[in-house]
Amino acid sequence: MLKKSKMDLNSVFGILLALVAIVGGQFLEGGHISSLLQAAAFVIVMGGTVGAVLLQSPMKIFINGLRMGAWVFFPPEHSPQALIKQIINWAHIARKEGLLVLEEFVPGVKDPLTKKGLQLLADGSPPEKIREALEIDVLALENYQRQSARIWEAAGGYAPTIGILGAVLGLIHVMENLSDPNLLGNGIAVAFVATVYGVGLANLVFLPVANKLKTIIGEHVVMQEILLDGFVAIAQGEHPRLIESRLNGYFI
Repeated sequence: MLKKSKMDLNSVFGILLALVAIVGGQFLEGGHISSLLQAAAFVIVMGGTVGAVLLQSPMKIFINGLRMGAWVFFPPEHSPQALIKQIINWAHIARKEGLLVLEEFVPGVKDPLTKKGLQLLADGSPPEKIREALEIDVLALENYQRQSARIWEAAGGYAPTIGILGAVLGLIHVMENLSDPNLLGNGIAVAFVATVYGVGLANLVFLPVANKLKTIIGEHVVMQEILLDGFVAIAQGEHPRLIESRLNGYFI
């Protein structure tokens, strides 16, 4: 059910527009791009944010969350129409030849939920047992994916605070060099750049990524619910047309 699609140009355009707006505004104010490039500020904000997220997240969740970040630009392809068509095909076969024949499709299926559902149907499991077994898998996968997506949301919460921490550290450095006026301007600029990094990364990267991942996960859950409902309907011996009519109600 999950296939990588072509690049999401909406995400690419969004991040480029945000960067152009910030850099363009800096030029309009008479500033220079070099004033926004501060390695120390970046290290403080990114290092502190990643460290805080690692502290709250198991490594398995953290790594999976990073992998899911690629979905923002290459989202999994969800095709409800194709899935419903496949379910109806199974319903017709089961109605004509019996549920046992569905076992022939199991070896060629890669999706774990689909494979499990077909095997349960072929084994003659009662509809309520099929629903119970598949719902556990759906809820477990949804919970795992949402926990993984929350690392981006957590980063969006920590980054601004870490940015303020970086600004304070920069101002401490400024205070230590009050005797040298030549260092004051540059020191203050570096201090505030940390805040820019923290707030900017949170609101232009981390939080938007988290919200987009939640949307994709929601779409995936709907696909799984369609599959679950279809398997239960087949087990109940419902007519394929009735199954198709109900499953089409999952999307507009």
